[in-house]
Amino acid sequence: MGLELYLDLLSQPCRAVYIFAKKNRIPFEFKHVELFKGQQFTEEFKKVNMLKKVPALKDGPFLLAESTAILLYLSRKYNTPDHWYPSDIEARARVDEYLSWHHTNIRANAPKTMWIKVLIPLLTGQSLPPEKLQEVMEGLATSLKQFEEKFLQDKPFIVGSEISLADLVAIVELMQPVAVGCDVFEDRPKLAEWRNRVEEAVGEELFQQAHELILNIKELSNIQVDPRLKEQLTPVLLKMLK
Repeated sequence: MGLELYLDLLSQPCRAVYIFAKKNRIPFEFKHVELFKGQQFTEEFKKVNMLKKVPALKDGPFLLAESTAILLYLSRKYNTPDHWYPSDIEARARVDEYLSWHHTNIRANAPKTMWIKVLIPLLTGQSLPPEKLQEVMEGLATSLKQFEEKFLQDKPFIVGSEISLADLVAIVELMQPVAVGCDVFEDRPKLAEWRNRVEEAVGEELFQQAHELILNIKELSNIQVDPRLKEQLTPVLLKMLK
């Protein structure tokens, strides 16, 4: 049995895993789990990941959840080029440092733009006031300022001269606001140059392929959302609507 990756490319962590596997020519079977259709709730998928989330990995009898764990597993098993997750202890620590910071900063702020502009209206039929988006964008701006000053500085990539897992995890997250018309790279030349370098390092064709679905997210405005997903997200949505 070969490697199976369970993904929905609407999800930014799924895109990171997909791009990494494709770029490194890791052979895998793409198992599409459509989140809006509730396929993460099926009994079949729960056997792969009881947490009912993507991405998920199945490698023979071995099952693994959580995108960072999956990326590290793939980098080790397939002995991918050292720049992704450096063997040098200090360079590796820099990747770890960014990945630790990412979840409570970039990941905590960037996806909210999509929630406000697309997903909350889709799931609840209600719209949030413009002030809510402005509040989110201000929080994201603070994170982006820290990203530039602390992690990017004057380097081509987060950990020096080559792309790493830190860059990959960051870029897929920052494409969420871009997809809904909140271009975080506009008026940020250092950030825009970094994005161009990341796209070039990944390969523009692969980058666009991975982001095609999310960049057309507005076309999903009439999609029928699985009732279980609505039920699961209602408490979160109600908090955001306040």
